[in-house]
Amino acid sequence: MTIRRSPTIKRFLDKWPGKKYLGIYRFLPIFFVLGASLEFSMINWQVGETNFYKTFKRRQAKNLIEQQLYEGQIE
Repeated sequence: MTIRRSPTIKRFLDKWPGKKYLGIYRFLPIFFVLGASLEFSMINWQVGETNFYKTFKRRQAKNLIEQQLYEGQIE
């Protein structure tokens, strides 16, 4: 089984700066920025009155109450 590689993609990746000093790790800043932008969007973008963190907090509170009910700490 042979792997075909696109010469256009290879040329683009070879032109990316930092190959001499960082090697394959020169692409890490891209992923750092993508992760930060995803986190920013999860915090700030809302659908109606809901965003990711409101939903997460609501679910976490529900799980805590269910656990306390199961353990008999609250009635």
